[in-house]
Amino acid sequence: MTSASRKSASRKVTLNGTRDIPFNALVLSQANVRRVKDSVSIEDLADDIARRGLLQSLTVRPIRQEDGTETGTFEVPVGGRRYRALERLVRQKRMTRTAPVPCIVHDDGLAEEDSLAENVQRVALHPLDQFRAFQALREAGLTEEDIAARFFITPTVVRQRLRLASVSPRLLDLYAEGTLVLEQLMAFAVTPDHDRQEQVWEALSQGSHRPPHVIRRMLTETAVRAGDRRAQFIGIEAYEAAGGLVLRDLFTEDNGGWLQDVGLLERLVAERLSTVAEKVRAEGWRWVEAAVDFPYGHTNGLRRLPRETVPLTEAEQAEREALVGEMDALLAGYPEPTELPEDVDARVGEIETALKAFENRPATFEPDEVARAGVFVSIDLDGEVRIERGFVRPEDEPPVPAPEADPDAQASAEPDGTEGAPLSTGAMPEANAPGATQATDPDPDPVDDPLRPLPDRLVTELTAHRTLALRDALATRPDTAFLAVLHALCLSTFHRHAVATCLEITGRSGPLAVQAPGLKDSASARALDARQDAWIDRLPADPRDLWGALQALSSDERMDLLAHCASRTVNAVVEPWNRVPARTDHADALARAVGLDMVAAGWRPTVDTYLSRVPKARILAAVREAVGDEAADRLVSLRKGEMATEAEALLAETGWLPEPLRTPQADKSAVPEVPDAVSEGPEAGAADADIGAPKAPPNEGKTGPHAEHIDDATRAAE
Repeated sequence: MTSASRKSASRKVTLNGTRDIPFNALVLSQANVRRVKDSVSIEDLADDIARRGLLQSLTVRPIRQEDGTETGTFEVPVGGRRYRALERLVRQKRMTRTAPVPCIVHDDGLAEEDSLAENVQRVALHPLDQFRAFQALREAGLTEEDIAARFFITPTVVRQRLRLASVSPRLLDLYAEGTLVLEQLMAFAVTPDHDRQEQVWEALSQGSHRPPHVIRRMLTETAVRAGDRRAQFIGIEAYEAAGGLVLRDLFTEDNGGWLQDVGLLERLVAERLSTVAEKVRAEGWRWVEAAVDFPYGHTNGLRRLPRETVPLTEAEQAEREALVGEMDALLAGYPEPTELPEDVDARVGEIETALKAFENRPATFEPDEVARAGVFVSIDLDGEVRIERGFVRPEDEPPVPAPEADPDAQASAEPDGTEGAPLSTGAMPEANAPGATQATDPDPDPVDDPLRPLPDRLVTELTAHRTLALRDALATRPDTAFLAVLHALCLSTFHRHAVATCLEITGRSGPLAVQAPGLKDSASARALDARQDAWIDRLPADPRDLWGALQALSSDERMDLLAHCASRTVNAVVEPWNRVPARTDHADALARAVGLDMVAAGWRPTVDTYLSRVPKARILAAVREAVGDEAADRLVSLRKGEMATEAEALLAETGWLPEPLRTPQADKSAVPEVPDAVSEGPEAGAADADIGAPKAPPNEGKTGPHAEHIDDATRAAE
């Protein structure tokens, strides 16, 4: 060490003293290096100084004349924002111009150097220290509103910082060390359960990919979203009043949060459903079934009672028209619904609710039918009670009355007026049978005897002739044939147990063998059910009146009805234990004919519908096909659950579909070519015969186009 450095090291540090300088003797220095505005406004800083005084002195330099003498004025290179805040207080007359300001006078070096050093050497407060400081103020008795007012922030910001301070101390230490980032700490704050927070951290700490949304999902996977039908049915207020805890995310849109006590929620739902069911049962129904939801097709095999809606009274009709007029007037000035002011939007919502009540008026049923029918009570997707009235089980159907006796059959009565045993159709008493009356007339078949029923055999033979003739006649009347087929399908669709057609045609619409997630509430299911209900209300309840009702329909209405009946017989489910390749091929052809688009039908590859049900290789293949190799490569190192969640977001709007939902292109080699022109003569008949001859299915003997996928999915499920 040189003598100069030893001398420098031994020199004692002398700090500059402070002086109170009148404010009107201070001027803002142009040497201040800070040019960009800070987040805290001058107005807020002025209010803070007015409340608690100046917490930090200004650093000033004397302004000298050319000969070096002081002018009595000082420039402020360090503390420019504080100076401007004091200046604002003076302008507002909240402080005098001559009020003393504590200053540190510095006269060495350059003013720019002072300003730069003051800002470079400053270390911002770590966010965790701020969270803990807010927590200390809260524990000292200040309310969230008090803290917000003192630091010029909103109460929401205070609540957020207090929530962060309440995270597990272990995770807070990791955040202080830099192992966790602020966004991850925010995700952990969704639950107050420190043990659960640390469990999730242990599960994620083995990998390097810990996105906030995965943390939130893992912390809330055992809870029920506030948007769930059960939560909406009960109401958050009732759930909390019963002691339930709601997890709320203060940092992202949580759509109402998560209900943590699932057992309590289920009990509240069951109690309210039971109350609703008892009210419905009081209407006189034979049975009432109540559940959160029923599977799709739960009414298959049941007869639905015809319904009649009570017409509106004059007063109700006038009220409805007034509401419609009011809504039209409210919406007239706003072309787009998104432009509605808050008060107008609220009123429109009230009117829509009132109009919906007019449209959904309760139907009336025959009392004797109510006594043998039942009701399904469940909850719809919006949390409203869904009541499906008027379904009769087969075992509750009234007994079929015995056919009335034919008056002509009384001709078999005994001559003395006593009734004898009735003769079966076509049966003749034997001459030597015990008790038989001997004929005294030599003619065994006198013309004056009463007419007896025709023999059964003869009736069968005659109606066989009539059947062939009727077939031939119907073949020449396509319009009547269409009506007859429609009639048979309608009987199968709307009157399952009625036998009122001579056509041996039935439309089978059995329940689906599986209940996929969201099946009942899909757009397709809702459309089918609405169409079925509309035709039930329109067609007669008595199957004997159906033929006349169909005759009264227009051609377009008959076509619509036939399409509906035919649609309910479709079964394109591929079952590993019951593979029918020809049926699958026809389903593909039918899908091409109707232009089926499963994306337009509302299907999406979500965690529940697909991604959690297949191996990781399938997930990566889907992302690679729909988004690209780069996106798929980013998911390779993730665990299965994280990969499925990330893939759901990536695939959401791509229109990607798994193979069983795709409509394959037609195999042109399997379609027979029809000649452009067929010559007349014997050869023409041969050509026509060849065209109409049955051909073996193109995939005869194969396992079906989706067999490989089904095998993979089955193995994944196992």
